[in-house]
Amino acid sequence: MLKFSRRRCAGVLLAVVLAACPLQAAGAAAGPRIDLRVLVVTNGAASVEAVAEQLETEGVPYTSVDLRDANRPVIDDAFLSDTVDGVARAKYQAVVLPNASPFDNAAEMTALAEYEKRFGIRQLDAYVYPSAAVGLQVPGYSGSMDGTTAQVTDAGRADAFRYLRGPVRFDDNAADVGESYGFLATPLPDDPASGLSFQPFITATVGATTGTLAGVYNHDGRSEMVLSFSANSEQWHFRTIGHGLITWLTKGVHLGYSRNYLGVHVDDVFMQDSRWSTEHNCTPEEDCPAGVTTPAIRMTPDDVAFAAQWQTQNGFALDLAFNGAGSDEAFQEHGIDPLTDAFVGSRDKFRWVNHTYGHAFLGCVQDLRVRPWRCVKNPLTGQTLYVPQSDIKQEVTRNVDWAALHGISIDPDEVVTGEHSGLRILPQQPDDNPNLAPALADAGVKWLAGDASREKAQREVGALRTVPRHPLSTYFNVATQAEEVDEYNWIYTRRADGGSGLCEDHPDTMTCIAPLDPATGFASHIVPTDARITLSHVLANDPRPHYAHQSNLTEGRILYPLLDRVLAEYRTAFADGTPLMNLPMSALGTELRRQDAWRDAVKKGDVTAYLQDGTVHVKPPAGLDVPMTAPEGTFDGAQPFGQPYAGERSDYRAGDVALTPPPGA
Repeated sequence: MLKFSRRRCAGVLLAVVLAACPLQAAGAAAGPRIDLRVLVVTNGAASVEAVAEQLETEGVPYTSVDLRDANRPVIDDAFLSDTVDGVARAKYQAVVLPNASPFDNAAEMTALAEYEKRFGIRQLDAYVYPSAAVGLQVPGYSGSMDGTTAQVTDAGRADAFRYLRGPVRFDDNAADVGESYGFLATPLPDDPASGLSFQPFITATVGATTGTLAGVYNHDGRSEMVLSFSANSEQWHFRTIGHGLITWLTKGVHLGYSRNYLGVHVDDVFMQDSRWSTEHNCTPEEDCPAGVTTPAIRMTPDDVAFAAQWQTQNGFALDLAFNGAGSDEAFQEHGIDPLTDAFVGSRDKFRWVNHTYGHAFLGCVQDLRVRPWRCVKNPLTGQTLYVPQSDIKQEVTRNVDWAALHGISIDPDEVVTGEHSGLRILPQQPDDNPNLAPALADAGVKWLAGDASREKAQREVGALRTVPRHPLSTYFNVATQAEEVDEYNWIYTRRADGGSGLCEDHPDTMTCIAPLDPATGFASHIVPTDARITLSHVLANDPRPHYAHQSNLTEGRILYPLLDRVLAEYRTAFADGTPLMNLPMSALGTELRRQDAWRDAVKKGDVTAYLQDGTVHVKPPAGLDVPMTAPEGTFDGAQPFGQPYAGERSDYRAGDVALTPPPGA
């Protein structure tokens, strides 16, 4: 059993952990039990569904009741509470509603209000119209919030939003599309005699009107956070405040563990990448007609120096996925290779990942005489022919040996195969190469990179596990902004606009755009669009790394403007205590595995967790790492609990644990 205790009752976050203060006196009857689970009452609106997704993202257990479901349970006292072992039990530690009073049956709202008062449960209203019913005057502004910059108040930053540094920016991604709507209102005067008060947490100014967008309304013995703006889970303003909403709701104590991850792999280091033909809209040796050639793309020593300097300036490490054959081939052809010399001289400044020796295709035997290629089959049996186990192992171990020869330190547990080959690739190769898993395991590999655009979920491949990687929009076959824009236009524009028409053929997965200006399209469209997508992964507790290619670090060095934008936007919004988690591939794979195990246990109902008399009890199945979050200042014996992040302490634990707040708390 895991447990962490509260021994005193004071302070903003630490005190509110207790269901009732002061603590139970010696010999007194046990106090009420509060289960660590959130109740989400939804009507399907985007704002309340965004909160539910945030709970899912952070691994916080919750129960959803859909008001549109005729067979849904009635929200009454029996649904909300009962008695366990002779003491009252609150089945939910917090409540999320789509608005302040969403029920057709007023008795349900009455039951919920009484429940919240009885057990000290907090309520979040996901989207309200300001009125006296939520502690606000009539709105001074109603309308679009697109492009608005809101501010977290000192009170908000001292409380649940302490992990934020700066403003809360509302998206304005399309001038002709309304993206967010909101109301600005002034709180009603506090009434200390009755206990009525309103504390603004987020404010904004539109035109001449300044008002509250989010705040806490205390009344009738209840505490209710109200949000007066629309949101969905993909919007920047919600992603930045989402964690704070969960912190406030749960009073700083809940199951779940959240970090903002960003890893960037750079593939094909030492190799040459084929260059996109802007004239023929194809890539030589892949889909160009015979005779079409372009100059290959390969980094230079100056690019190595620039990469090392960029890492130092930004406090961010790139993971270089390398192919030793690229170096050996350059030496064989020229007798020297300044690129290898530069990298070896700076080898300790980078993290390195085995990308196999020669970037060989490790799936089925390919028939490249047709486009798209197909798997070769045994003419007698019809069975697919696969690259043999011995060849796969040699590709991996030969690159390990190459790294050792050049003094490059790598983690032998990690491998990125060329083109993620060996794993299934639809439609040509619907199954993994059966020789892949045993070959990699024999070479000591535990973590195998996958392509998240094909398979987002981590999965087992024999004794290995995949680490799906998000592709960035800086293509492998471009080195300049002009080349990037040209290929981007080819992919995403209509045939009538000179594009491939792929977006017309696949409207379910692609959106057609107007052709981008070759001179400005990269900076004006591609960088902000890909930065927004990347940050949506970062703020979703998603450990999956991103990947680009060595071609993007040379000539125009087009990867850096994208990463600069991502880092700048993140660090403008988030405080130093909420750093980007820039971890190696194996660590990211481990986190994915723990997330999957935890969510599976919660889904199966295998975990019991509750707060009683200042102690949180967690009863997981054997062998499960339980994610826990608690306020800063919580101690595990004489040591601080877990690791500090976002103004809190959090960790995975198994076995018995006792956690306490600091003296005087």
